[in-house]
Amino acid sequence: MALSRRTLLGLAAAVPASAALAACGGSSGPGKSGGATYWYLNGQPQEGVRSGAVKAFNKANPETQIEDTTYQNDAYKTKIKTAIGAGQAPTIIWGWGGGTLRAYAEAGQVEDLTSWFGEHADLKKSLFPSSFGAATVDGKIYAMPCETVQPIILYYNRKVFDKVGVKPPESWDDIMALVPKFKAKGIAPFALGGQSRWTNMMWLEFLFDRIGGSEVFQAAIEGERNAWSHPDAIKALTKLQDLVEVGGFVKGFSSITADSNADQALLYTGRAAMMLHGAWSYGIQQADGGDFVSSGSLGYMTFPPVEGGKGDLSDTVGNPAQYLSLSSKASPEEKKVAKEYFAKGVLQEEEVKQWIGNGSVPIKLGTEKLLAASDNADFLQFTYDIASKAKVFVQSWDQALSPTAAETLLDNIVKLFQLSISPKQFAGNLNAVTNA
Repeated sequence: MALSRRTLLGLAAAVPASAALAACGGSSGPGKSGGATYWYLNGQPQEGVRSGAVKAFNKANPETQIEDTTYQNDAYKTKIKTAIGAGQAPTIIWGWGGGTLRAYAEAGQVEDLTSWFGEHADLKKSLFPSSFGAATVDGKIYAMPCETVQPIILYYNRKVFDKVGVKPPESWDDIMALVPKFKAKGIAPFALGGQSRWTNMMWLEFLFDRIGGSEVFQAAIEGERNAWSHPDAIKALTKLQDLVEVGGFVKGFSSITADSNADQALLYTGRAAMMLHGAWSYGIQQADGGDFVSSGSLGYMTFPPVEGGKGDLSDTVGNPAQYLSLSSKASPEEKKVAKEYFAKGVLQEEEVKQWIGNGSVPIKLGTEKLLAASDNADFLQFTYDIASKAKVFVQSWDQALSPTAAETLLDNIVKLFQLSISPKQFAGNLNAVTNA
């Protein structure tokens, strides 16, 4: 990334170590005596905050060092799957919780932290309560929530809208009506890094919710038979293909990667009018887009309603937090260091300030004054309100589903966007892997 979100593909289908791709920085070998290893995603500005927290901990604990290694998004997914499947995971496993964490827990690959949190009740109470859902499997906590809350947001370029003489969409019909107006001016209606697959998924997450309510996807999560064939699901899949067919997305979107931030650049350079992306996108555009953010050119809003839809407009989708798990294969000494890091190295004061400075909302309670005092106060309050007022905060689908189902989902989403399968074919393929 620069992305602070991505799915692990988990334990399904072992991948040869030769496919693990290169890492950047650090060492992925065994930790120093009394130390621990920690892998996480690279890309600024998030990488700087993560590495800063490790450096601060190491400085305060010279005898128990943490060795960190960073990976690009797709390389990390391959590397961590291979390592965990081989019983050679780093001591601290960075991830997104949900279905992949469940797979790890059921395979005995990650430590049960329930009793540890019982001993650190004050720490648990200091974090967003909503962050623990995706860290919990069958009533037991298997991960430490960390970092930031990241709802998915509809961004737009105010300068482009002014140039074309149109207003931000207030409905799905508005979105469809805007497409030809932007295309007539040689501007892509929507930026999209479609090669990364999960970027496409965000569209379906919102369309399912806005049309059918959160119950439609929940039924699929629970393995209800033929849940993906629900009439509202088919309607959502159809509307998505309607947008593709009229040229709603930038030409060549299926060859654009999100890891390269090429989709972000399309928005801040004015080559695209809008983009559906995570809250982390704000920090990327602020870091890479020159004066795009500081000049007030970046607009943002929640996803609009779909006419006749049943979804609550307060509902959102995305990441309730990020998560740190503890490898069950680590040595007692490594586990001790990792737990010390969880207790005294995660979301400390300086890290919280850095996340806020990057335009993010940390999952730590009691930060309202810091948020209000930030240069990014308006966006942070917007994000905080979305996350705190959502009646339903749906976890990203490829995180909520099992690793096997998530891979099938992502593969079929690509085909859906390429118009190579129909909504009914998509539903049938997903029903086959999620039916109980």
